[in-house]
Amino acid sequence: MIEHPLPVRGPSMSLHRRLIVMTLLLVGSVQSAAAQEFPSRYITAIVPFGPGNSVDIVGRLITTRMSELLGQQIVVENIGGAGGAVGTTRAARAAPDGYTIVVGGTDTFAQNQTLNEKPTYHPVTDFAPIVLAVVQPIVLVARKDLPVANLRDLVAYMKINQGKMQFGSSGIGGATHLACAQIMTAAGVTLAHVPYRSAAAGIQDMISGNLDLYCPVVAGALPNIEAGSIKALAILTNERSELMPQMATAGEQGMPGIQGYYWIGLFAPTGTPEPVVARLYTTANEALNTPAIQSRMKEIGAAIMPPEQRTPAYLKTFIPDEIAKWATIIKASGVAPK
Repeated sequence: MIEHPLPVRGPSMSLHRRLIVMTLLLVGSVQSAAAQEFPSRYITAIVPFGPGNSVDIVGRLITTRMSELLGQQIVVENIGGAGGAVGTTRAARAAPDGYTIVVGGTDTFAQNQTLNEKPTYHPVTDFAPIVLAVVQPIVLVARKDLPVANLRDLVAYMKINQGKMQFGSSGIGGATHLACAQIMTAAGVTLAHVPYRSAAAGIQDMISGNLDLYCPVVAGALPNIEAGSIKALAILTNERSELMPQMATAGEQGMPGIQGYYWIGLFAPTGTPEPVVARLYTTANEALNTPAIQSRMKEIGAAIMPPEQRTPAYLKTFIPDEIAKWATIIKASGVAPK
């Protein structure tokens, strides 16, 4: 008997095709049913830092309102360590069923890919974007008795006194470090860097006169700026902050291109069914549209993203762009991967 070089298109092939179609329909119906039932129990939202920082505060505000809208509790779990990598890796390896999500930010979902020689996760391939929620501008502040009144004064002063000066941040390679590092690079100076466990600790050292400069998010520094215990020199985003509309940006003061901001969003493990991601997005978006949430976000200096920039589709293209942007900034700043 001569065997055919290609499969015979007989009844067996038709049956094979029918089995494939039936399998796909079954998978689709299972996913659809799961989405309709979701959530049937509590959801864990991992915050990859300790409690009390901006990621934790924003994450809790959004997920608390989402809990109310979903009718199921979202439990926030703080898992700090390795600049946010420990908690984010935990989320990446969680079951892709929508019951584990992570609160991500500029550092964990953009900067860490360049700062770590061997990243333990990848923001693009290991996660399904849910929502890009808010962005917080970063401000350059100085100790109150530093003899400068603006960014131009500071550049001139640093060129003469750089060997005696120090700037602080909440960690090597973090958003606050890179914001200040860009200022130093643009000015052509080198200042000693002092990392702190938190912005509060760095600002306290500045109040005590032991630190010259810091680059925190606006909301974290505003009470001390208003009290006169430290002074602001520049907003490090392209536009002025609503919290400090009188403070000029670095670009307005002759230093364009400085990028100092921190965005926050929600993500699920890759493979999470699309209907479940859609349910999470719809709920998060509704939470961000809640007047009480909008008012509180404004109080803490977190600008809610425009509706067209909150979507999973937008966030999916936003993340690769952010990784590329910060890779360029990090390399220019001279921060070595660890």
